[in-house]
Amino acid sequence: MSISNSANPGLSELKKKFLWTFFLLAIFRVGVHLPIPGVDGSALADFFANAQNTLFGLFDMFSGGGLKNLSVFALGIMPYISASIILQLLTVVSPELKRLSKEEGAAGRKKITQYTRYGTVLIALIQGLGIAVGVESMTSPSGASVVFMPGWGFRLITVITLTAGTVFVMWLGEKITERGIGNGISLIICAGIIAGLPSGIGKSFRLVSAGDVSLFTVIVVVLVMAAVLVGITFMERAQRRIPIHYAKRMVGRKMYGGQTSHLPLRINTAGVIPPIFASSLLMFPATIANFSSVEFINNLAGYFRPDSILYNLFFIGFIVFFCFFYTAIVFDPKDIAENLKKQGAFVPGIRPGFKTHEYIDKVLTRLTLWGSIYISTVCVLPMILMKQFNVPFYYGGTSLLIVVGVSMDTMSQVQSHLISGRYDGLLAKAKIKGRRG
Repeated sequence: MSISNSANPGLSELKKKFLWTFFLLAIFRVGVHLPIPGVDGSALADFFANAQNTLFGLFDMFSGGGLKNLSVFALGIMPYISASIILQLLTVVSPELKRLSKEEGAAGRKKITQYTRYGTVLIALIQGLGIAVGVESMTSPSGASVVFMPGWGFRLITVITLTAGTVFVMWLGEKITERGIGNGISLIICAGIIAGLPSGIGKSFRLVSAGDVSLFTVIVVVLVMAAVLVGITFMERAQRRIPIHYAKRMVGRKMYGGQTSHLPLRINTAGVIPPIFASSLLMFPATIANFSSVEFINNLAGYFRPDSILYNLFFIGFIVFFCFFYTAIVFDPKDIAENLKKQGAFVPGIRPGFKTHEYIDKVLTRLTLWGSIYISTVCVLPMILMKQFNVPFYYGGTSLLIVVGVSMDTMSQVQSHLISGRYDGLLAKAKIKGRRG
């Protein structure tokens, strides 16, 4: 049975949002295949042929394949994420930024967004120069130089092109959030990962055909991926519900209150932010080191391969840190406790006010600890399996976590939009009937 737009006025608006989202994502995918001037495409492809499980492969995954093509979107959205990390860290230590984020409301958040844009441009300029200098020293296995005419002319063009591409990708993300459906930045990262799946599957078939990977190994990897997907879906929906009771009160001759509700606390309150932020922090200095010609720096960068022990130890540490850090930003137990007290609500057996604040903070800390363990396990264990079985990087736990998390958040927004549209339609009909009456 079909549902007409008149039955649900929000459906037509939702279709427009989907069209805008797909249109803007399509522009991003086209830009990924537009190379910067002065680069030998065949030599570049040979250089990246064996870079799948290196930091180049990790950076290329987040840029949606832009780095491998050395396109105008080679930096992707990572400078914006790095700038966001810096601004959020500064918000904790800077009273001025903290005041802007909490006291100024929408105007303050707009200023912080503007500062993030400035930071994005600065980081893109630095990374663009690092990539330009590094690409000049890159050669294919056959000895061919990747750049036709090295020099400051090529560097200047590359820096301007990559910075402009990053700013445009940032603009696309903001427009998707504003006019489309879902979070634009997350969807751009998710679209880049999904776009790399066909090549990853093709590489797996070639490895099986060549005898480098057995069919049994492929079956084990598929089963592990299925188990990880089920585990991610279950954990992303898991929550601890704290019971909330509302005190009874007399208003005139009527008794109000006495209802029972709950306060839902998710195990993974931070979502996909921790692994994205952790990967961004590890990629920024290590990528610059990989483009350096200094032997000591190159040897040091070798310890930060995504399949190395040192990289994964830092990766886990950053994930745990950002789980607690981002949860503290988006969820304040003190504000929750004060609001409950104002509404005449309380947790059974816990005094309102400071004791409720302590209790919620204690429960949230335990949940965040388990959430950080869950995210670390999902992101690191598949990486170990990839190293053992030599499977493509796109099958990593970080990729699966981002795809599943972004998909679930987007579907939640779709459902909310449909419900909101349905109620708006009912209100519109009620107004029309009221006027006729």
